[in-house]
Amino acid sequence: MGVTAFPHPVTNPDYPYGQAESMTQPQESPDWLGITVGGTFLVGSLLLLSGKKRAGLVVTAAATALTLLDQQETIREWWNTLPQYLDEAQRLLDQAQSTVDDLAAKREKLRAMFDRR
Repeated sequence: MGVTAFPHPVTNPDYPYGQAESMTQPQESPDWLGITVGGTFLVGSLLLLSGKKRAGLVVTAAATALTLLDQQETIREWWNTLPQYLDEAQRLLDQAQSTVDDLAAKREKLRAMFDRR
């Protein structure tokens, strides 16, 4: 009549009765670079908040550089896809420019029509 159910032991034929299998995850070493970057960002932000702008910016820039060192594959992927994004942005700007030119020409036609009257 309880709200939760009690777990039932799983029987494993490889283990004798009464022994349990340990389900612990293998220990990974801590990500020291990530910890360093996080701490550096924290110190930089505290320096910025305390009014020490130059020191805060220098420390934050150092944390950014450490992050870039850690994420070299991601930066390389972004660098390789950047030309595609720039080409797409250029195409959109050209399209917008042609639309603006078209609207300017139509405006001049309308002005010419209304000025004749």
